[in-house]
Amino acid sequence: MDVGTLGDLLDVVGEPSVRLRTAPAGLSAPVTEALLYDAHAPLPRAPGALLLAVGVPGADAGPLTRAAAAAGMTGVVVRGTDGPVAEAEAAGVALLSVDEDAAWHQVHLLLASAIGARPATGGGDARGELFALADAVAAAVGGATTIEDPGQRILAYSTVPGQATDEDRRQGILGLRVPGSPENTEQYRTVFAAPGPVRLPALAGALPRLAVAVRAGGETLGSLWVVDDGRLAPDAEEALTRGASTAALLLLRARAARDLARHQDGDLLRRLLDGTADPAAAGHRLGLDAVRVAAFVPDSPASAPDGEQTALRLLDLVRLQCEARYGRHACVLVDGVVYALLPASGERAQRHRHLAEDIVRRAGQALRVPVRAGLGEVASSLAGAPASRADADLVLRVLGPELPVACVTEVRPRITLLRLAEVMRDCRELSAGAWRAVLDHDAAHGTAHAHTLLAWFEAECDMAGAAERLGVHPNTCRYRLKQIHRQLGVDVHDPDERLVLWLQLRVLGR
Repeated sequence: MDVGTLGDLLDVVGEPSVRLRTAPAGLSAPVTEALLYDAHAPLPRAPGALLLAVGVPGADAGPLTRAAAAAGMTGVVVRGTDGPVAEAEAAGVALLSVDEDAAWHQVHLLLASAIGARPATGGGDARGELFALADAVAAAVGGATTIEDPGQRILAYSTVPGQATDEDRRQGILGLRVPGSPENTEQYRTVFAAPGPVRLPALAGALPRLAVAVRAGGETLGSLWVVDDGRLAPDAEEALTRGASTAALLLLRARAARDLARHQDGDLLRRLLDGTADPAAAGHRLGLDAVRVAAFVPDSPASAPDGEQTALRLLDLVRLQCEARYGRHACVLVDGVVYALLPASGERAQRHRHLAEDIVRRAGQALRVPVRAGLGEVASSLAGAPASRADADLVLRVLGPELPVACVTEVRPRITLLRLAEVMRDCRELSAGAWRAVLDHDAAHGTAHAHTLLAWFEAECDMAGAAERLGVHPNTCRYRLKQIHRQLGVDVHDPDERLVLWLQLRVLGR
């Protein structure tokens, strides 16, 4: 996958928004993401990232530049003009600065949007071709152009000099999404219902628009929008229609490339989880080291009429939420279970749980069936992914309506008892014992010996506590224990026999 460079970023953002103070590795250094510095969290390893020095005065950011270099980052962004240029050059990282009064959240939005918006255009990159098409349409039609998907996300925008723009366009490009309003929504309905280009009146504070839907085989793939300042070309509508035809081809190709990449990543994840993939090669392709496997499953049998369709929809929902959080992401459906590989470098475990809870909630609403999620242990490298997957599978087996989401560490006792039950059932020596006689006697005579014993064991052999659990008088509980000894020969005062009997009744007697 092509990665933009520091030079690409500066071309998109430019001064005075962001100023380059030094770039010892040159403008060809890769830029992959913008991260906000958190003094209360460990600095993640993030090759190619730009670190925003939140809460760190520029003059005191020297140690942060060295830490960023150690984490493989490309550069550090500080506020004001007092940045540590010498320290940055010595560390080999770029140093950029923004105005002293710039809000960090706005800087982050600006940089993240620019990094995600304009990738390098070499190698036939579909998104780069969309930007080239936006420029070509803008030149032919005579107005600033954007290419959008059906969800009003801006996929590409023109940068032809001298063309009129307005605040709606600026805000849309900044957030890569069209500002929402009821009037705007109505205009989209008009565009998608029309067979060709539509001229739309100006909304409050904006210029009029010329727009057309992008379609292929009756499917709406997106739309093209042109700012109309009254100086559009005479054949603007024809030129826009031709542009929409080309956009349809590019969007279909981008979809095919995206689907292929997802398929390849999913196949790689499948082999990684079953231990047949090379972890080093997988790490290089996926860009991951420490990971945690999350497993999601709908509480509907796979053999149900819509079981397979439900599982596929769950896969789409999990992938969408993970990509929104982590960018390109590997998810796969295996035997009715959706697995996601969650980056764990510098990530707090609680954040993984919150993500899983959010997915379970959203998926339950969308699919109209309950969904469970299990999180395995964090693996320090991709070689540990199969073990983390095994953990996640076990977590799924012990979850229920009262606990639909859990990490393996939260339910370790349940898992231990589950595994003990499996081992004991398969071993004659471990499954033989007085517990069978207790259950057989209850079945034949209508007694409650097993229930009484478990209550007594769980009350730590306290007669009053056991009686309270059973809802009987302590003398009744005492009498029942004597009957168990007399009728079945069980010595409840022998600690070894108590331990074995409790364990067998607890894990085998269900």
